[in-house]
Amino acid sequence: MDPLGAPSQFVDVDSLPGWTDAYEAKQLDSHQNPVEKAQVDVRSPFPYRKDINAKIILWKGDVALLNCTAIVNTSNESLTDKNPVSESIFMHAGPDLRDELQKLKGCRTGEAKLTKGFNLAARFIIHTVGPKYKSRYRTAAESSLYSCYRNVLQLAKEQAMCSVGFCVINSLKRCYPLEDATHIALRTVRRFLETHGETLEKVVFAVSELEEATYQKLLPLYFPRSLEEEIQSLPYLPADIGNAEGEPVVPERQIRITEKPGVPDDASDEEGLEADLSFIGSHAFARMEGDVDKQRRLILQGQLSEAALQKQHQRNYNRWLCQARAEDLSDIASLKALYQTGVDNCGRTVMVVVGRNIPVTLIDMEKALLYFIHVMDHIAVKEYVLVYFHTLTNDYNQLDSNFLKKLYDVVDAKYKRNLKALYFVHPTFRSKVSAWFFTTFTVSGLKDKIHYVESLQQLFTAIPPEQIDLPPFVLEYDARENGPYYSSYPPSPDL
Repeated sequence: MDPLGAPSQFVDVDSLPGWTDAYEAKQLDSHQNPVEKAQVDVRSPFPYRKDINAKIILWKGDVALLNCTAIVNTSNESLTDKNPVSESIFMHAGPDLRDELQKLKGCRTGEAKLTKGFNLAARFIIHTVGPKYKSRYRTAAESSLYSCYRNVLQLAKEQAMCSVGFCVINSLKRCYPLEDATHIALRTVRRFLETHGETLEKVVFAVSELEEATYQKLLPLYFPRSLEEEIQSLPYLPADIGNAEGEPVVPERQIRITEKPGVPDDASDEEGLEADLSFIGSHAFARMEGDVDKQRRLILQGQLSEAALQKQHQRNYNRWLCQARAEDLSDIASLKALYQTGVDNCGRTVMVVVGRNIPVTLIDMEKALLYFIHVMDHIAVKEYVLVYFHTLTNDYNQLDSNFLKKLYDVVDAKYKRNLKALYFVHPTFRSKVSAWFFTTFTVSGLKDKIHYVESLQQLFTAIPPEQIDLPPFVLEYDARENGPYYSSYPPSPDL
């Protein structure tokens, strides 16, 4: 009840019946006996899991009315789409939401971005952009829709959310077939809960009357409520059920690159590069990179073409990206050492790296690399700039040159191509010398992009102060060393 005594229009997720409730009541009424485990010879790839089912709710209603930690809004790239879901969310959230969305500078297809819930019962809104569907680009649409659901769940996990209310992300305006989209939605949520189920207590699928029947039909395939329902649903699973994360499997990406025709038998007997991956060591770099010495030897012998080398590198990077999406990186994210802020004077995305926030000797640097890839993969598809705050770093925050070289070698070509400037803020003489050696003798193409910035006033000539979130200690140091110029500029509340 609200203060005036009128019943609240919002619906508490804890009051909604779970996915298993109606089924269990039906079983009791009909006195049916579930299939015993011993009688089951063939199991579904989505086996009966009572603990997972307990987290699922199918609810016919307006997602904007859910009282949960976060609800999902489906929109377009400018976050201004007018569809029944978004219009209801805007209406109930109030005018502050539109002002907040303008600060996000849009959202790419497959991305997920977070805002407050404002006047909603939900604390947060996760905005995502579903793909436009065309049959000839079906593979791309499937991958993008998977990314929508996966990124929403990953964001919920990183923010320690208890409950998430999903709308049907594929809007009618974008022409995605409802049944195909529902398969992707359900299996992505199912796979996420299998791996990270402890992080979420409730997942609500808020559907309309038109969508409810499709969800009722397909939910038993991915969330069977008994062994009997699992066996009954098995024949109706589609041929493509995705990989271990629910991501659509693209057959073209599984084609193995063979050596060039005409290679002597003794060379080809060494097996292809893919086969070598299982023999070259157990650490993550070795598993993902392959036998680098062998690749170089093949290049010298003329047995590996430049195109094949590029494809091999792309496969290596894709492995890193897949692991980055699956790994629990919340401990690295909590450091706030890498984050996206506004745009520079040329409209390019600004990414900030805070050197003092990187406890090199205390964290798993391979996870740090995974987090970098996880954050930067969608940023690097467009031109961007990096701002590195070297302010008050010490020996415990210095990134090893071997790690930086590994990072430079692992990342996709788009990272290097689209990086337009690296602003090195508050450098020391020692750091300048180290950077010179690194860019001269270790990597190529980076030296001309580095700009040493002695003061924030100098930085603000390239990036407006309102477009960059500054750590408080950076402001204090700069005011002390260079005078109080802009020292009153408020830092980000998240830092």
